[in-house]
Amino acid sequence: MLALRLARGSRPLVLLRRLSVTAAAAGTGFLLLSTLGHAAGHPSAVDESLVRLLWCAAPLAATAQFAVSTARTDPAARLQRGMTAAGLGPLRLTLLATASTALTCFLGVALALLAFLRLRGDLGPGQLGRPSSLGLDSDLLGSGHPVPFVGALLLLATVPLTAAAATAVALRPRDEAGAPEIDSRPRTAQPSGLPWGIAMAAAGLAIEAYASRGAHAPGGLLPLPGRLVGSPPGVLAGWALSAFGLVLAGPGLVHLCGRLLCAGRPGALRLLSGRVLQEEAHRLGRPLGVLCAVASAAYAAVKVYESSPASPFGPLTALGAAVVLACVTASALTAAVESHSARAHTTAALRRLGASASVLHRAAALRFLSLLLVLAPLTWTVAEMATLPLVH
Repeated sequence: MLALRLARGSRPLVLLRRLSVTAAAAGTGFLLLSTLGHAAGHPSAVDESLVRLLWCAAPLAATAQFAVSTARTDPAARLQRGMTAAGLGPLRLTLLATASTALTCFLGVALALLAFLRLRGDLGPGQLGRPSSLGLDSDLLGSGHPVPFVGALLLLATVPLTAAAATAVALRPRDEAGAPEIDSRPRTAQPSGLPWGIAMAAAGLAIEAYASRGAHAPGGLLPLPGRLVGSPPGVLAGWALSAFGLVLAGPGLVHLCGRLLCAGRPGALRLLSGRVLQEEAHRLGRPLGVLCAVASAAYAAVKVYESSPASPFGPLTALGAAVVLACVTASALTAAVESHSARAHTTAALRRLGASASVLHRAAALRFLSLLLVLAPLTWTVAEMATLPLVH
């Protein structure tokens, strides 16, 4: 009940973020239900249904990450003066954020269930009660075949449960004083993941290069995700290792960008930009690493599709890609907004000292350019190495 009251009294920007999480949960829930519908309509194609279910893990993870990033920036989850006296300590606030996340995702999966049943025609005939009205094949949803209602509920429950569990772990109190995890990590520990991340990315690239010898893209009747699953196992393993290396090395790479900007004898603009990147590496690094990993996967998928246009790029594949890209992009933007809010007092102090708005804008542009110059080549390299055995 308290979560509902706080949701009603939230600011428009906070409500927009929660509605975005609801939309992401709805998209992920619809993909899970379409997998169940396909399995009901094709009981003999167990392997294909399993592949479709496995590929739902990507939008599920992206939705959970977006839900966590939204919960981090939610003012209702922050410890403020007077809350402890009212019985809302750090643990209760974490539980409140978890309940709010679960409620938001539950609304999304409920909408997904209604849309799924409507498109299958289970809620009666109508213009929107036909899969073809949205460009969907009736076989994709298993129209005309009964779907186990309990199985549908169990699949849908994974979305709010996963998002709520991720929120509880991310926002749990780290010490007796109740300091949240996002603010208690030491700044000097953020480059520690860089060597391991770079080593994992390099190992993944080596595996991809070795697996690309004599490998060819297989044919098949599955949509694009199934085609990638059917590719040489070493390629997928190498790409997964490289992508995880990018995520792990994200904070260290952002910190490295800041150190490069401050190298030599920097001016005021370079020094300001570099110090901000070093200070905010713990907030920006991980979401940017995930964004780079997803961007490399999207680039590889486009290259594979262009090399063999006969491989169908269906609406469900497009929906899953849209959910993942939207979630990771929104998570990165949310982290940037959180970083900007955390620097509000520093920015105000700089303005009082005479720093103009143009100087602050140029510093922000310099930070963006430095991150682009470091992260873009890494992302392109991982994607190109992954596509070599698939397009040649």
